[in-house]
Amino acid sequence: MRFVVRFLVNAAAIWLSTLVVPGIALPQTGSTGALVVNLAVVAVVFTLVNMLVRPVVNLLSLPLYILTLGLFWIVVNALMLLLTGWISRFTDYGLEVDGFWTAVLGGLLIAVASWLLHLLVPGDHR
Repeated sequence: MRFVVRFLVNAAAIWLSTLVVPGIALPQTGSTGALVVNLAVVAVVFTLVNMLVRPVVNLLSLPLYILTLGLFWIVVNALMLLLTGWISRFTDYGLEVDGFWTAVLGGLLIAVASWLLHLLVPGDHR
């Protein structure tokens, strides 16, 4: 159940970032159903990256978190978004991220949106 909640929250946050941040986009499709499928595939990849890869990256970059007083999480968020774009590019549903600074802005927006959405979901507190 926790995976489903994360998936839905990540899907909403990614969708918001494609609307707000220039340079982050899903492939253009003709129908709403195809857009929802594209978003679902990208959200699954993003959720899996955050559940499997992020803990390893957090552990290995612990000295950088300490050195930057926690600000390194911005870089980690950007890298997770870039990794999601790279992995999803191998499917027909790839997320397009134009570069590192676009990923930084998108990562910040996704983090804030995810945090706000998780506050609204009852019983799912991190």
